Amino acid sequence: MPEILVTENITGDAMDQLHKEMDVSFEPDLWSDPEKLKEAVKGVNALIVRNQTQVTEEIIAAADDLQIIARAGAGLDNIDTKAAEAAGIVVSFTPQANSVSVAELAIGLMISLTRQIPAADWDTRAGGWNRQIFTGGELSGKTLGVVGFGRIGVLTATRAKVFGMTIIGHDDYVDPESPHVKELDAKMLSLDELLAKADFITCHVPLTDGTREMFNAELFGKMKEGAFFINTSRGEVVDENALARALQNDQIGGAALDVRQVEPPDASSPLNGLTNVILTPHIAAFTDEAQSRVVDAVCRDVQAVLKGESATDYFNFAKPRR
Repeated sequence: MPEILVTENITGDAMDQLHKEMDVSFEPDLWSDPEKLKEAVKGVNALIVRNQTQVTEEIIAAADDLQIIARAGAGLDNIDTKAAEAAGIVVSFTPQANSVSVAELAIGLMISLTRQIPAADWDTRAGGWNRQIFTGGELSGKTLGVVGFGRIGVLTATRAKVFGMTIIGHDDYVDPESPHVKELDAKMLSLDELLAKADFITCHVPLTDGTREMFNAELFGKMKEGAFFINTSRGEVVDENALARALQNDQIGGAALDVRQVEPPDASSPLNGLTNVILTPHIAAFTDEAQSRVVDAVCRDVQAVLKGESATDYFNFAKPRR
């Protein structure tokens, strides 16, 4: 019977069914011990991970029977996809399953920032009733800058449009004449132009060598005064020290981060003591609906590959080549 290793806390009805049909080893804390993981992958046919497991070239080399690496999520920066491809291993992921949840959180964070919802809640719980202090703003009539106009960026922009926002975007790989851009009546601009015009900036870029710490002191300095910055993509695309300085100096109006440079972040982070930042623990994709779709998709592709069939949501190829 094919052996499947699950290295993070990935559960659901589809996973329960997988346990019944195949030999599944569930070790939700294994991601934190690379040496133990390297030993555990020997003889394994399928590896199911989320975002914490670092599937390195060394791990892949040790996995001599591995046929598929299934990522429960959209990003693949924790998987050495080149090493997997060279070894003939299928890499599958779930690029669409959690997109709506991420887009909805981005909108929720925008509203929370401009209406100061967390601060108003804390103050009221402490006995305050300071209505004048918490005078906020509206999304209606404001300009949303979407950096990364892919699936999640478009879904976020679509929802923002309903609030009466003007949409501008930046993405080097998107045709300004594409249907998504036209339907949203969006304008694709250079990054500098977007930063200067946007009242809200929401980031939806993948982590690459080109995007690592792309939001640095220089870019924060180019943002419109009072602008709000939201990141639900990858924490490493933001220089957090530079962001903290921009917030402390009122260079920008506020920020909301669902992802961090290091997860979990250091308790001494300068962001922790700031009142104009909202911090959440990488929960964008963590809705019941999204997680159900993610687990269903991952288990479906693992079962298919181990039965000699084709994966559906594959990154490199549909069947193993080893």
